[in-house]
Amino acid sequence: MFTPKIPPPDTAPTPGTSLVPPLTGLVHPPACACHHTPTVPAPAPAPATPPARPAVQFTPGSLLVAAAGGTAMVLVVGTVLVSMLLATAITAASVAVCAVVLRSLLNRPNNR
Repeated sequence: MFTPKIPPPDTAPTPGTSLVPPLTGLVHPPACACHHTPTVPAPAPAPATPPARPAVQFTPGSLLVAAAGGTAMVLVVGTVLVSMLLATAITAASVAVCAVVLRSLLNRPNNR
C-alpha cells in the first residue's frame, strides 16, 4: 500500500529519449509583408549629472540647537517610557491586591 508505484522497465522512458515529439516543419510567417531593412534606433542620450551639492556646514549656533533638540527628544522619550512602566507596575499591584482580597473572602466565608 505504501510502496511507490514504479512503471515496469519496458514502458519507462530511457534517459536519452523524450516523450514529447520534436517540433519540425513549423514555419512562422513574417510580422509584416513589406521588405525593408530594420533600422537600429539611436542610443538614448546619457542623463545629465545633477549639480554637486554643497557640503553641510554647521555653525556653533546650529550645533547648539541640534544638541538641545536631541537632549529634549531623549528626555521626552524617556519620560514616556518611564510613565508606561509605572502604569504597568501600578496595574500589576492593584491586580495583586484584588487577588489577595478575593482569596481571603473565598477561603473564610463564615468568619465575616
